[in-house]
Parts: sequence; C-alpha cells; structure tokens
Amino acid sequence: MGSHDTHSTEATPLPTPATAAGRDGLDAILGRPSRAVIALDFDGTLAPIVADPEQARAHPEAVPVLAALAPKVAAVAVVTGRPAGVAVRHGGFAGVPGLEHLVVLGHYGAERWDAVTGTVNAPAPHPGVAAARAELPGFLDRIGAWQGTWIEEKGRAVAVHTRRAADPQAAFEALRAPLTELAARHGLIVEPGRMVLELRPPGMDKGVALLEYAREISAESVLYGGDDLGDLPAFAAVDKLRSDGTPGLLVCSGSDEVTELRERADLVVSGPEGVVGLLRGLAARLG
Repeated sequence: MGSHDTHSTEATPLPTPATAAGRDGLDAILGRPSRAVIALDFDGTLAPIVADPEQARAHPEAVPVLAALAPKVAAVAVVTGRPAGVAVRHGGFAGVPGLEHLVVLGHYGAERWDAVTGTVNAPAPHPGVAAARAELPGFLDRIGAWQGTWIEEKGRAVAVHTRRAADPQAAFEALRAPLTELAARHGLIVEPGRMVLELRPPGMDKGVALLEYAREISAESVLYGGDDLGDLPAFAAVDKLRSDGTPGLLVCSGSDEVTELRERADLVVSGPEGVVGLLRGLAARLG
C-alpha cells in the first residue's frame, strides 16, 4: 500500500502513507513529537531475518538513528517475542547516549527492560512452557517432523523453526495443527511467524503490550513498525487507539512472506533498511 512520494518537505523526504489515517498519524507525530511513541518489532524490522536467530543483529545504522530520534519523542519501545535481555544484547541498546529511556517489551510484553535502570522485570514463568519443552523432541520425532526443523529455547516460550527444512512452508503447515494440540494440552497457545511456530502462554501479545504502554505514558500519537504475523495484534492495537482518537501510523517492514501485514499497513518500507531510512527522516524533520 505504501507510496514513494514525499511528505511535504524539501529538506528531508519522508514517504507518504497510502491511507488518510496513516497521513493523520504521521502529521500528529510531526506536530507534537514530545507526546509520540515510536514502537518497533525487532527481528525483520530493526534486524534482518537470518536462518539462525542467535546470529540476528540490529541493522548497523539502527541504534545511531534511534539515539538521534529518541530524545525528540515521548518514548521509543522495542516490542518483541524474544526475551527482553536477548533483544537488548542483539540490538546493542544498553548504555547508548540518547537511548536512556528506551524500553524493550520482551516476550510479547511479559518482560520489560528499561534502559534507565538496566534491569528486566518479569513475572514467574508459566509451568506449561517447561512441560511442552520437555515433550517436544519426542513429539516431533513421533509425528515424523520434517528434516531440518529445530527447537529454539526462549525461556518463557519455546519455538519450532522450519526455515532450514527442504520445503520450509510445507513443514510449517504440517506442524501447525499438531503443535497447536500440544500447546493446548499444556495451557499454551501457538504464535505463528515467518517459518516459526512458537508455543507460549496466553493472555499477552504485542497488542496488549503496546496498548498498556501507550496508555501508561499518555501517548498522543503512535507509530508501530513490524514485519510478521505476531505484529498483527499491535496493528489492531493502533486501530483501537485511532478509534479512541489517538492518531497512529502502521508501518510494514516489507516482506513477501507475510502479505496480511502489508495489506493492513499505511506505509510499506523495504525491510530494516527502509525502517532505518524512515526513522532517519523523522529524526531529521524533528530537528
């Protein structure tokens, strides 16, 4: 849906959102940045997608751009399915001048890292995660899981990846129903992503996390950028905020793998490189 036109400025071009609601959201952010929240997913949005999640790192220009933008807005929040501490480490967010008030909402908001204290706050883990984790290897073997699938330990969740399989999409589809049944047996839900199925506790998603945080700091406008199915609840949260009178801008970090997000977005950019460019344009526009 995005457009490559520029948003009414000669000095720093900004892409123009393709929807009226998106244009209103961008105007609100530019008009009163001190009350704006910039919220972003990590993998696929600030960091390129890689086959091994342990090798994921933020785009090299992401942290400098965020450090330039953060002092000009109410808050910058990274909203991720990863453990908060892992996102901080892979993002290189700790101890960066300009990012003193960055917040990382990890495990879909179940964990929170605040740069100002450098600490993670989190509730006790859900017992179903440990039970499902113990059962998964034998379970995958019994159902004849496709060669190339592998398990990622995420602390408060456990994920099964299919990106390394010979046919990643077929492996993903074959595992979806059985893993959903396994998750339900342990009081968990399955969160589908880009060639990954994550078993995690119910009741918290990126939408809940974003709504709670936006209300906590009395945000008057919100930008949310994401790339995956797990970002759809955050998109819905921005829609909810907009219906309540808080303007918002939905950004898709372009991917051919997740068309649902692209279709819902006000603005589509070309992956983490495009996200960095958008943030750089915002920082420049805000002086």
